[in-house]
Amino acid sequence: MFESIAFAMGANPAGGDAPGGTDMLMQFLPLILMFVIFWFLLIRPQQKRAKAHKQMLSELKRGDSVVTSSGIIGRILEIDDEQVLLESADSKLRVSRAAIGGLLQTRVPDQQDGKK
Repeated sequence: MFESIAFAMGANPAGGDAPGGTDMLMQFLPLILMFVIFWFLLIRPQQKRAKAHKQMLSELKRGDSVVTSSGIIGRILEIDDEQVLLESADSKLRVSRAAIGGLLQTRVPDQQDGKK
């Protein structure tokens, strides 16, 4: 008696043993939906921030006020492809260009500009 009930419960209405195409789609739909949500909420904004940071680093110039990723605020004295010489208070620091975290809105005038 139990064998016929178990066999009847496991029978596919289509008559085959493999699940249909819509059944497989319904199984993978939550995974696909989760990936789309992760893409729009996490991956895409991170790529936009990285692109904007890279553009900001390429547009740096002498005299710009910047903040490093460690929080040091300074003014750019010299800049080349890989390093930046910063003036912060009375000291000069040579940091990697990639260590620049952001550009400050105010531009500190050069000391030579004030003497003219």
